[in-house]
Amino acid sequence: MSDVATGRPAFDAPHPNLTVTGSYTADPRPHVVILGGGFAGVSAARALADAPVRITLLDRTNHHLFQPLLYQVATAVLNPADISVPIRWLLRDLDNVTVVMADVDRIDPDARRVSLDGGTVQLTFDYLVLATGARHAYFGHPEWEQHAPGLKSIEDALEMRRRFLLSFEAAERASAAGEREALLTFVIVGGGPTGVELAGMIPEVTRYTLKGEFRRIDPSKARVLLLEGGERILPQFPAELSARAQRDLEQLGVTVRTNCVVTDVNGDGVVANGERIDAHTVFWGAGNEASPLGRQLGVPVDRAGRVQVNADLSVPGYPYIFAAGDIAAARTADGPPVPAVAPAANQMGTFVGRTIARELRQEPRESFRYVNKGDLATIGRHKAVAVVGGVKLGGYLAWFTWLFVHVLYLASFRNRLTVLVQWAYQYLTFQRGVRLITGTTVHRLLKASRAAADKRRAA
Repeated sequence: MSDVATGRPAFDAPHPNLTVTGSYTADPRPHVVILGGGFAGVSAARALADAPVRITLLDRTNHHLFQPLLYQVATAVLNPADISVPIRWLLRDLDNVTVVMADVDRIDPDARRVSLDGGTVQLTFDYLVLATGARHAYFGHPEWEQHAPGLKSIEDALEMRRRFLLSFEAAERASAAGEREALLTFVIVGGGPTGVELAGMIPEVTRYTLKGEFRRIDPSKARVLLLEGGERILPQFPAELSARAQRDLEQLGVTVRTNCVVTDVNGDGVVANGERIDAHTVFWGAGNEASPLGRQLGVPVDRAGRVQVNADLSVPGYPYIFAAGDIAAARTADGPPVPAVAPAANQMGTFVGRTIARELRQEPRESFRYVNKGDLATIGRHKAVAVVGGVKLGGYLAWFTWLFVHVLYLASFRNRLTVLVQWAYQYLTFQRGVRLITGTTVHRLLKASRAAADKRRAA
């Protein structure tokens, strides 16, 4: 049953009108299904705002997330609500869009059908936009995730924040020097932007935010190690900017080790290049793996599981299916891969939406061309590197450019205002207003820490 006046489905049952075929007989417009409410999915929906289509956007969460600032949630600078907005609110003005919160289990590309919620719901489509993004990858060792969380979702950031803050509480109660040292050692695996930004933020917390708050430990003595398996950190930047970023980190007290391959991660720490590093807090930023939905299409994917799309971002063999954002392995006009960053996802989503609209107007398809608007990475206060319009920047100018761009890309005025207020507060006071610990108690962490210490002594 559907609302004839608006052409939208009438949501009067748990899965109204999405069962059997997903067709709404009262609405003859072509049906575009978008999987994912991130940058690519939202941009595709917006690009189809005036097209004669009906759109169903599916996401397993109800919020659109600004992932580039997740590390600031993990380090207690920002609240989750500061960098997220409800998807429904974001698309509220698009009358041809219906947002559905659901888990997508399976895609049948030949039947043009997606299965939701354990196969209990079937939704058919005329066009499908796959924009389900990526998760962190552990290079064949999924068991490492429980010891070294990555950073792709709000849940990931809150888990990082919990472990980070809890380590100081446990160190205050630790009785042995070796135990305290392990609790105050922070290892970040991966020297990309996420790893670099995490590593650069931790010293500010340990030196300034927590100053004078503990009686038995000195947080400023905490060790921060950044381990990168390649020859240099920030490999997507020019070599001189990578070198500058490493110097900036080292000035902050971060130990940077390149050509350092991690071969084991467990509750006691990591093993890298044959060396055992005792640490109870390990964060992962070393790799990404595309959503598994891409593999269900039965088309070529790269090593990270990204769909190797055609020039128009369509899936080989299925001109009515498109992939955009981190799940798409697209290439720039001069050959290199399109980077997995927010501006690229926005451009790809917009291009796919416009391509569908062009086809409905019986206009020929075009090839996607990525416009690189620059690369940015912040290291710490007044420390950043950037490449904007071919110009290499560092220090104050790069830092202020990073601030401006990230505020600009936030989804709403409320987000921009609250983030600016939080940043101003943190800049002026060195304090963080969201130092909330939930979940595991200090007692449980201490118990695990002492068990690890006993294991080391026995060895």
